[in-house]
Amino acid sequence: MALKRLTRQRRAVLEVVRRAKNHPDASWIYQEVRKVVPRVSLATVYRTLEALVEEGYLVPITQAGEATRYDANLHPHLHLVCEGCGAIVDLEVDLPDLEALARKAHPGVEVRAVEVTYRGLCPTCKAALKG
Repeated sequence: MALKRLTRQRRAVLEVVRRAKNHPDASWIYQEVRKVVPRVSLATVYRTLEALVEEGYLVPITQAGEATRYDANLHPHLHLVCEGCGAIVDLEVDLPDLEALARKAHPGVEVRAVEVTYRGLCPTCKAALKG
């Protein structure tokens, strides 16, 4: 998969998100990209993130009342949102075909996407409770 225009800014944004382990938001990505491309604007970062999502390089993670965060892990996986620190942790968990189950139970609906998010504690917050 090739970007339509692999500008220095697009390359920098994509690499920052790929290296990040924290499912970053645009503000964090902007601060990191500025270390490589000092004159990049926040608007450019937003436009670049939108293009990278549209082109299939990133997946947006949205939660009500929160800034959109971005995931470069394109393999099927789930997330755990830590109730302690807000971190989003990738989880490899096998689930049944929830889309097929929904269509079978409700034949009149059109399922376009399925999102499953676990809530709990990340390893760091869990360890802090024990300490």
